[in-house]
Amino acid sequence: MLRRTFLKSIGTAACVLPFRHVCSAAETTRPPNIIFIFADDWGYGDLGIHDSTFCKTPNLDRLAREGIDFQNFTVNSPVCSPSRAAVMTGHFPARYSVHQHFAGVAGNEKRGMPDWLDPKAVQLPRVLQGAGYTTAHFGKWHLGKGADAPPPAAYGYDEYKVYNAKREEGHEIGIAATETCAAAADFIQRHHGQPFFINLWLHETHLPHLPRAEYLKQFSHLDEREKVYAAVVAEADAGIGRVMQALKETGVDEHTLVIFASDNGPEWPGSEHNKKKGKKGLGNYYSVGETAGLKGQKRSLYAGGVRVPFLVRWPGVVAAGKTNRQAVVTAVDLLPTFAALAGATLPGNYQ
Repeated sequence: MLRRTFLKSIGTAACVLPFRHVCSAAETTRPPNIIFIFADDWGYGDLGIHDSTFCKTPNLDRLAREGIDFQNFTVNSPVCSPSRAAVMTGHFPARYSVHQHFAGVAGNEKRGMPDWLDPKAVQLPRVLQGAGYTTAHFGKWHLGKGADAPPPAAYGYDEYKVYNAKREEGHEIGIAATETCAAAADFIQRHHGQPFFINLWLHETHLPHLPRAEYLKQFSHLDEREKVYAAVVAEADAGIGRVMQALKETGVDEHTLVIFASDNGPEWPGSEHNKKKGKKGLGNYYSVGETAGLKGQKRSLYAGGVRVPFLVRWPGVVAAGKTNRQAVVTAVDLLPTFAALAGATLPGNYQ
């Protein structure tokens, strides 16, 4: 079945082992922890390992060196909400009429959309919960909000700190990678004794840009626009490094599958009139993300809008330092792949 190509690629192209051998190796220990890092508006070319002309991503570059860099991965929409709905359900987002980003009630109605993703649909975190995983979501939500919207718990999360969701006391978090990744690292420290799943959905590099002085200083040699963008990317990369360090400190590094991707290609750069975004943030004048030569960007169905980074690391199972350009992998492959690795049972009517 085509939906298994990602898992087969790990076994054949990566480890040079038959698919069944990879499965048996994974079954000798507890199911792997899974961390899915989903950046926002991050271009294919915004990685050092993808030859960015000005961004520095040492932690992601190391992730790639220690695993596989899949270079033919696509998301299922060039905008946020439908792209994320595909990951959560393993279905193309049109099944749920999620065509664009969730907005206000009037805007959703005009576009023939619901106000949130249907929580009754099969959901990735709930599938993993059923297999004994402790589940968490930290960072951006973008799956619907409003006073009547279901909370993330309705989708199968044991813990969550999110924004762009229904407001709940004790469950909100800021939008900087520093806070989002710190929450994930804390979760790892508290739950490393049992299998866990973390959806770590970073704000970077979505608007508004909120560069911090310490990172701006690192890129003072760049021009104004590149300096801001590189600082935002660097903060996200540092946050990912903190999460990876937590895995080592708790001794579960070799038991954890970590994947990095982006929900769509980079935002289109704006004119000087778009320097500001809200009271504190910066606008798309500074959105100078790169696609490594791919045509199109966010909101485009050309490759630059939907082909994004996809780095996979699992020490001892996924071979290190590999580049895979052949395997055709897409975001709806994630749910069945994670379910198979977790030993989870999908509903009989699920396709």
